[in-house]
Amino acid sequence: MVAANQNSEVVFKNVAKGAYSKKTHTVILKDCSLNVEAGKLTVLIGPSGCGKTTVINLIAGYERPDHGEVLMDGQPVSGPNWERLVVFQEAALFPWLTCYENVMFGPVARKAISREEAHRQTMMLLNRVGLSDFRDKYPMQLSGGMQRRAELARALINKPRVMLMDEPFRGLDAMTRKLMQEYYLGLFEETGCTNLFVTSELEEAIILADKLLVMTNKPSKVKKAIDVDLPRPRDWGMAASERYLEIKAEALELLHAEAIKASAASDKAEIDLAVGFEKLKTARG
Repeated sequence: MVAANQNSEVVFKNVAKGAYSKKTHTVILKDCSLNVEAGKLTVLIGPSGCGKTTVINLIAGYERPDHGEVLMDGQPVSGPNWERLVVFQEAALFPWLTCYENVMFGPVARKAISREEAHRQTMMLLNRVGLSDFRDKYPMQLSGGMQRRAELARALINKPRVMLMDEPFRGLDAMTRKLMQEYYLGLFEETGCTNLFVTSELEEAIILADKLLVMTNKPSKVKKAIDVDLPRPRDWGMAASERYLEIKAEALELLHAEAIKASAASDKAEIDLAVGFEKLKTARG
């Protein structure tokens, strides 16, 4: 397996981030502090729209915080870097390159290693993710699960210090998703690379995580960090264990409370909109 570079720690210190337009300003994150531990698999979960992808974008360097700090090993994140790589929700393979060429692309483009070594590592990774027989296929010739496996290999060959997984298995059918979780667990447990994994699926979150970060409703911050002390290597047989069920019950309670708050906020927004509409009608007479 291609070993990761030295693993890094990512820290948020009282981060605030908003979304802006000409007419509106929406606060997405407020006073958000969190820690992605070096060499650990941290999973971020929370209500839909709470800003999980915003956290990914801030760590990747695609966005900057409005307030607070995003630090990697004590240094501010100032922009995108090969040391922090994202596997996205949607397939991002280059459609004009073969599976083999996609995985080879990063280290060859950066001239990080020789072509011979890039070839050796590419073939090793393709074999590890079960794609060696599909090396000459183009992305459109691969299934969704195969594309995700190719993306994992393409990220790992660059030996990132932090892997950022933004709901990478979303949209896959249940069987393929379970297989991908098993591939991903195996790769993490072999490399020990620092990982931040975003998901909306609680069962997936628990079976993957060393630590589970439960987010509040927007404006969001970490409501609670839960240590997932299930033994590794992991498998889905653990989902019937007493400890797994305890963690699930605790996380469900936290998420349920945030769902109630989100529903109440939505109801209030609808009432405010209706009242405003009635006032507008009255004013127009």
